[in-house]
Amino acid sequence: MSRIHGSGDRCDNMKIATYNVNGVNGRLPVLLEWLQQAKPDIACLQELKAPHEKFPEAAIRKAGYEAIWFGQKSWNGVSILARGEKPVETQRALPFDPDPAHARYIEASVRSLRIGCIYLPNGNPAPGAKFDYKLAWFDALIRHASELLAREEPVVLAGDFNVMPTDLDVYKPESWRGDALFRPEVRDAFFRLTSQGWIDALRVMHPDERIYTFWDYFRNAFGRNAGLRIDHLLLSPNLRSRLVAAGVDRDIRAKEKTSDHAPTWIELR
Repeated sequence: MSRIHGSGDRCDNMKIATYNVNGVNGRLPVLLEWLQQAKPDIACLQELKAPHEKFPEAAIRKAGYEAIWFGQKSWNGVSILARGEKPVETQRALPFDPDPAHARYIEASVRSLRIGCIYLPNGNPAPGAKFDYKLAWFDALIRHASELLAREEPVVLAGDFNVMPTDLDVYKPESWRGDALFRPEVRDAFFRLTSQGWIDALRVMHPDERIYTFWDYFRNAFGRNAGLRIDHLLLSPNLRSRLVAAGVDRDIRAKEKTSDHAPTWIELR
């Protein structure tokens, strides 16, 4: 698989990934192939687009993973998979979620880590009600993230944040200034979050590289590498010294009937 490595890549490291699957049942063959090849220890999935009872638990278990999930018919949906063990759910929906009926957050304890799986609202069109909801949801996340840090546990917040933090994270910044994924209010919210002490793992490992995690289906975006970095893994400060590698499994985006996102991952010593 095409991978972007940091130093110290070793088989005994813990691998944690985030992957917006854009429909867990429609993309299931690609998801299962990736799980078999990449073998993440923990995988956070977003945009399941399936009600609770339609989650493919049997196929996931056959691939060697146990799962918890928060489903929603046709929209949203988040899940945490763990290889060889069951994640212990600690939170379903944000405590301060402006609309907890939306399946956008699930949290679990896995292998001595607290894992938060995030599917942040898109927010378009902006300005408008959807954009206001996005900012309100971001505020709720910031509040919960602060409480997580106060516990002094090792925590990873992983998912589709629907924000490009800097110009380096978008192929054509001038074309995105008014979009809800790139408006200054959204980037400010992301920096308010990281200013609590969270480590943007991919950017720390690759500070000056243009690395994308999403390519639209239209206008040959993937072929032109017209991408966005909107999938992030944020680490609590006590995990910084354990971070040894980070990257994107870009080749998964090239497959047929695949998501418009690629799996994004880190390795911890």
